[in-house]
Amino acid sequence: MSGTRTEPAAADAGEEELRALAERAGTELEEAPALEIVRWAADTFGERFCVTSSMEDAVVAHLASRVRPGVDVVFLDTGYHFPETIGTRDAVEAVLDVNVLTLTPRQSVAEQDAEYGPKLHDRDPDLCCALRKVKPLEEGLSGYAAWATGLRRDESPTRANTPVVGWDARRRKVKVSPIARWTQDDVDAYVARYGVLTNPLLTDGYASVGCAPCTRRVAAGEDARAGRWAGTGKTECGLHG
Repeated sequence: MSGTRTEPAAADAGEEELRALAERAGTELEEAPALEIVRWAADTFGERFCVTSSMEDAVVAHLASRVRPGVDVVFLDTGYHFPETIGTRDAVEAVLDVNVLTLTPRQSVAEQDAEYGPKLHDRDPDLCCALRKVKPLEEGLSGYAAWATGLRRDESPTRANTPVVGWDARRRKVKVSPIARWTQDDVDAYVARYGVLTNPLLTDGYASVGCAPCTRRVAAGEDARAGRWAGTGKTECGLHG
């Protein structure tokens, strides 16, 4: 995308209009290529569209940079990330034509420990995620009308019905998941074709990368997200439902 950026009318639409737009687009773009889905979002929402990334890989950020150079890429620094994840963020910022925005919780880890006690992630992982992920993201997305994620239907049963474009009722925004229909093979093929940055932990036994205290390597045959909050019954951090 080149030339002077203008603010598309859809970016200022009311909630009901945005919801209807999301539902219609979800149907119309269901079979569309991922790049076309991202282009629709970028063209529709302009500077009020952003990409969120856990820095497991830079696939969606790369897709978005191809259609909207300089696009905002939002990263949540929980204070518990692996060094490799922070390194991936820094590399994405250096290599891609994107604007990386790092969000942080209101409290440092030490401040949270002082109020709630040490290792809250072990005792109440839902609360820890709410404080260090969900709330910061809600605040960080306040200026956007639409956000893109890297969710895929094949990652876990809880993500099997992810629409390529849907309505995020919690945040009252359009939620775009351009690679929802992709498989891991599709991701690997895209990474290989374009030399996309990936988190080094993906080649060290981790199939899904989250906060260090709550992430382990996965065994052969396990679900890709089996290494997240293992043994707790928890499957999602709360960012996606």
